[in-house]
Amino acid sequence: MGTEQKITLSGVLSEGISIGIKNLASLLVASLLWLVTIWIPYLNVGTTIAMTTIPIELSKGRVISPLFIFDAKYRKYMGEFFTLKGMMWMAIFPASLFMVVPGMIISLGWSLSLFILLDKGVAPGEAMIRSNKATYGYKWTIFGVGFVLGIIFMLLLLLLCQIPHIGLLLAFLVVVVFMVARLGCNAVIYRDLVGEDADESAM
Repeated sequence: MGTEQKITLSGVLSEGISIGIKNLASLLVASLLWLVTIWIPYLNVGTTIAMTTIPIELSKGRVISPLFIFDAKYRKYMGEFFTLKGMMWMAIFPASLFMVVPGMIISLGWSLSLFILLDKGVAPGEAMIRSNKATYGYKWTIFGVGFVLGIIFMLLLLLLCQIPHIGLLLAFLVVVVFMVARLGCNAVIYRDLVGEDADESAM
């Protein structure tokens, strides 16, 4: 078997930031549509689920349409979505209370569960198993991506907030860029660790 790494810290950051910036306008419109419709019962659950799975759409390598959040398939998986969230919370929360590190490791291991659930249409438990297998050996890389982005984000915020008048505006723009960059990085991680062969490799 080869030892080639599926993802690297530098690779995820460079491509992920690029994907996020490329989809900046679409993501902003999608966010505005979500805010406008958040008060509509039933529809708001589907759009909220869609917003949490944006990396699935970004992983397909094209500029997304902001209207994807209204796709009926997200409402179809409403029960599975909340079941998965509940299962994850029941394990991560007590683990985090006793020891922070075990809770963090479990969180990283299941970080792709929601994407697999919605993208592959598997049961919540199966999605958690596949996510844990897919992230095996890559948890430090996934953690590193979030850590590096977080450090850069905080440093930029601290610097920009010192600028009179336009500092807050620039800080807001940094927040937006950070969010889309994070989504782009998650898309790269999901694409490269799960990919089109996830069903076969998980068997």
